[in-house]
Amino acid sequence: MGCFINWRGKQKTVDSYQLKEVKQFATFVKKEFLHVLRDRRTLFILIGMPIAQILIFGFALTNEIKNTRIAIIDHAKDNASRHLIGRIAASNYFRIQEDIMDEDRLETAFQTSDIKLALVFPANFEDNLSRQHHAQVQVIADASDPNSATTLTNYISAIIRDYQVELSGQMPLPYQITPQIRMLYNPQLRGAPNFVPGVIALVLMLVSVMMTAISIVKEKETGTMEVLLVSPFKPVWVILSKTVPYLLLSLVNVLSIVLMSVFVLQVPVEGNWLLLFAESALFIITCLTLGIFISIKTKTQQVAMLVSLMGMLLPTVMFSGFMFPIENMPVLLQWISNIVPAKWFYSIVKSIMIKGVGIEGVWKETAILCGITLILFVVSLKSFKIRLE
Repeated sequence: MGCFINWRGKQKTVDSYQLKEVKQFATFVKKEFLHVLRDRRTLFILIGMPIAQILIFGFALTNEIKNTRIAIIDHAKDNASRHLIGRIAASNYFRIQEDIMDEDRLETAFQTSDIKLALVFPANFEDNLSRQHHAQVQVIADASDPNSATTLTNYISAIIRDYQVELSGQMPLPYQITPQIRMLYNPQLRGAPNFVPGVIALVLMLVSVMMTAISIVKEKETGTMEVLLVSPFKPVWVILSKTVPYLLLSLVNVLSIVLMSVFVLQVPVEGNWLLLFAESALFIITCLTLGIFISIKTKTQQVAMLVSLMGMLLPTVMFSGFMFPIENMPVLLQWISNIVPAKWFYSIVKSIMIKGVGIEGVWKETAILCGITLILFVVSLKSFKIRLE
C-alpha cells in the first residue's frame, strides 16, 4: 500500500515537472514568434523573398522569346509580302520597328541592339511565287546570343511555312518560300561570345560589391573606423582609400578574363581594347560605390555578405539579359531591370567585344552607368554624414 502511494506521488511529481517544461517551451516559442514579427527584415526574408522569387522566376524562366524587335525591309510591296508581314505582326513573338525601313540602317540597328532580327523581301517576291512557284526571303539574326538567334529564326521560319501551306492549299501547284538565314557576329553559333560578357559582369559585380562592403564593415566591427575618422584625413578619403585596391584587382580580373577568352576560348575583341577597359573601370567604380552604400547600411560582416550575395547575384543573373531575355518579362520587371547596373555593362561589353562598336554605339549605356554611380555616391555620402552625427 505504501509503495502504491509513493508511486502515485512520484507520478504526480513527474507530471507536474513535464507540464512546467511544456509551459516554458511554449513561452520560448511565443517569445521567438514575437521577435520574428517585430523584425521587419526577418519577415521580409521569410515571406517576401519567396513570393518575389516565385514571381520573378515564374515570369523569367521560360524558353519562349516574346516581343522581339524586328525590322522588315520590303522591296516588293506587293500583296504576298504584305500578307506575310501581317502574319508576323499578328504574332506575339515580334514587334516591328517601323522606323527602320532601309538596309543602310540595319547594321547600325543591330550594333545598338535596337533589333534582334531583320526580314528582307526581294523586289520580285510575288512574281517569283506566281510564275516560278518559288521565292526567297532573307532572314538576318543577331547571333551574339546564339540561343535567342536560333529560337527567333525558328519562329520566323514557322510563320513562313504556315503562309506557304496556306498558299499551296489555295492553288493547284505547290508553292515554296525559302528563308535564307544569315547569322551576324557569330556565324558558328558558339556559346562563348555570349558567355564571356556575362561572366565579366557577374564576377565584377560580386567581387567588387562584396569585398568593399565587408572590408568597411570589418573596420566598424573592430572599432578601427572611429580611429580613422578622427585622423586628419577627411572621412570621404578614408572610405575611398578602402576601394582603390579592389579597383586595381578588379581590373586585373578583367584583363585575365579577356585574355583567356581571346587565347583559350577563341573569342576575339572586335572593338577597341582601351574603350573596353575604360567601360570596365566605370562599372567597377559603380560596384564599389554600391559596396560602400551597403557597408553604411549594415553593421556586421555577415549581414553585409548576405546582402551582397543575395541582393546582387539574383538581379545580375535575372535582369542583365545574360541568362534570360528581358523582353520576355512583364513591363514592371523590365522597368526594374533598368536600375540594375549589370544590364547596361553586359550590353556594353557585348557590343564592344562581339560587335566591334565604338563609343557612339554605347554612349547611352555609359551615361546611365555614370548616372547610377553619381546617385549612389551622393546617397552614400549623405548617409555616412548622418551616421557621424
